[in-house]
Amino acid sequence: MRLSATTSLLALFSASTSALSIFRGDEHSVIINDELDVPGQSPLKYCEADRGSDIIIIENVVLTPNPPEAGTTLNIEATGIVKETIEDGAYVKLQVKYGYIRLINTQADLCEQIKNVDLECPIEKGKISIVKAIDLPKEIPPGKYTVEADVFSKDNEHITCLTATVVFARNTKAFIDL
Repeated sequence: MRLSATTSLLALFSASTSALSIFRGDEHSVIINDELDVPGQSPLKYCEADRGSDIIIIENVVLTPNPPEAGTTLNIEATGIVKETIEDGAYVKLQVKYGYIRLINTQADLCEQIKNVDLECPIEKGKISIVKAIDLPKEIPPGKYTVEADVFSKDNEHITCLTATVVFARNTKAFIDL
């Protein structure tokens, strides 16, 4: 999974729509069953229960397939409400782990990353919708990936924090085709 695609997804959901306990590794679509689940048909979760000061309200996120699979196209549909305009200078603190190994721990410019989902800053106050298809490479190494994206405005106001975990299994079909 490309860093920019993952960051875009999470950053956008912060401004609307990553990947980290965002995707669960089970083989069934996620059913909302606790206060941390993001509404819709995805395994996205909020990092914390208290979201009263968040600048974005996520209304719905649908990922297809759910959970994501290596070598397929991940379709993302999301809607939300931006409570305050998000301007240049907003940023996302991104952490990606492979099992217990930290692969990425960085801060990225939110406005640069959201271009990957066809949005630009400023993100105006009001309703926002995202529809994006991301081709996931078939060469994703099997294992458990955990992503957390904590997003802030240029004035360090909390936009949102999302997390997901995705487990990519070995492609057994590839062994049969050999």
